[in-house]
Amino acid sequence: MSRIGYARVSSKDQNLDSQLDLLKAAGCERIFEDKISGVKESRPEWDRLLEFLREGDTVVVAELSRMTRSLMHLLSLVKVFEERSVQLVSLREHIDTSTATGRAFLSILGAINQMERELKAERAAAGRASAKARGRTGGRPRTDATKLENARVLYQNSEKTAAEVCQAFGIGRRTFFSYLSTLLS
Repeated sequence: MSRIGYARVSSKDQNLDSQLDLLKAAGCERIFEDKISGVKESRPEWDRLLEFLREGDTVVVAELSRMTRSLMHLLSLVKVFEERSVQLVSLREHIDTSTATGRAFLSILGAINQMERELKAERAAAGRASAKARGRTGGRPRTDATKLENARVLYQNSEKTAAEVCQAFGIGRRTFFSYLSTLLS
């Protein structure tokens, strides 16, 4: 019967220290750490944690969003944990699935988190639609075709490398080679 911690941040340049401090203070004997988006259900250290778990263990997370990003995934994990006699503790939300109140609160919080993500996505889509209605399409501005053509001429008629030509014209190599490939097809 061990307390197993899980800490996750979304990118490699983010820091796990605050989560690790909380998990150590909560008595975790082993802590699995991921630096990867939580959108994917399968994550390297998360998968190792699931393999490591034994009956009677408790999974401890700093907050639910570190473990899962969707209500369906959360509920399926709770079911798997239940079947394996594993408890879940979320420190931030004060959830402990060893109690009936903790299990009920977990379901409610999961639904609220899911709603929050969906509302954010709806607002973003509304913002994009509003911008499109005003003629703004987003993304990078198109590179001037004349600039690309002049770069092509210089590249093909000189000893300059593609990198040197792109730097001289202020265009990206990917954009330049994409332009060249459209001429060949």
